[in-house]
Amino acid sequence: MTNALSRLLETRDWLMADGATGTNLFNMGLSSGDAPELWNTDHPDRIKTLYKSAVDAGSDIFLTNSFGGNASRLKLHDAQDRARELSRIAAELGRDVADASGRTVVVAGSVGPTGEIFAPMGPLTHELAVEIFHEQAEGLKEGGADVLWLETISAPEEYEAAAEAFALADMPWCGTMSFDTAGRTMMGVTSADMVAMVEALPNPPIAFGANCGVGASDLLRTVLGFAAQGTERPIIAKGNAGIPKYHDGHIHYDGTPELMAEYAVMARDCGATIIGGCCGTMPEHLEKMHEALSTRPRGPRPTLDEIAEKLGGFSSAADGTGEDDTPKRQRRGRRRG
Repeated sequence: MTNALSRLLETRDWLMADGATGTNLFNMGLSSGDAPELWNTDHPDRIKTLYKSAVDAGSDIFLTNSFGGNASRLKLHDAQDRARELSRIAAELGRDVADASGRTVVVAGSVGPTGEIFAPMGPLTHELAVEIFHEQAEGLKEGGADVLWLETISAPEEYEAAAEAFALADMPWCGTMSFDTAGRTMMGVTSADMVAMVEALPNPPIAFGANCGVGASDLLRTVLGFAAQGTERPIIAKGNAGIPKYHDGHIHYDGTPELMAEYAVMARDCGATIIGGCCGTMPEHLEKMHEALSTRPRGPRPTLDEIAEKLGGFSSAADGTGEDDTPKRQRRGRRRG
């Protein structure tokens, strides 16, 4: 294990990742419907500010502004031929910030879903998905990313295609899925399913876990599901800062910095090693999370009742892993934070 993330994991029992990309960029002036990745060339100073805000708040890992930087997603903005370039620049900007930090900070090349459905229900084939992910991976590698970071994935076929693409790029990686439908991903994957899939991959990730989803409580229930499988692979928890609410023409997340501090400590006690935030998570949340992780001792693994008491109730009665559990709701969300 020679990459920067693996070296940090050898010396630390928890690492803090970053917060939201989209929420922070919207606050900087990004318009709804615009591609954040185009800001890598149009407003590189703002992207560096985004990265630096996470580093200054104590993050050991931050994700590059390349979540929707694959050709399939960029096609919506007539920029499909810029996938490799925009991903490379996203990583280059991150490399500058990390190298100037004075400590080891991991630049994680964010890779989001293609937005397409796999055949036979949709147009995406395994070979095409590998090609799309490989192109982006090579760009992130050229830009100096330490690791690749697959996130907000719903379909196991897409996760597996990305793993193959990252092997072609000869890059270490981490990968999270979004569990947002009664404890399952939109495509029906449970926490137990994900552990089995990850461990069976020819090119498994350094760490795996969950991001986004419904809220912090649901995400921690999923983390408990991972830990219950007995995996020794580091677990990632990147939960949203509360529940989204529409207020005065925009989406607002109701999680306070204090709530996210509770979430961070409970995520660690649930079994997560890499802990960050997703949608709605701002630098002020990260600061409180870092303070709590640094000063509060480890506790016993929390119960579901304790999670609900401190972070709020769950969005569904069960986590999707029981025989009688069926998804109760459908939500389509592709853009990270």
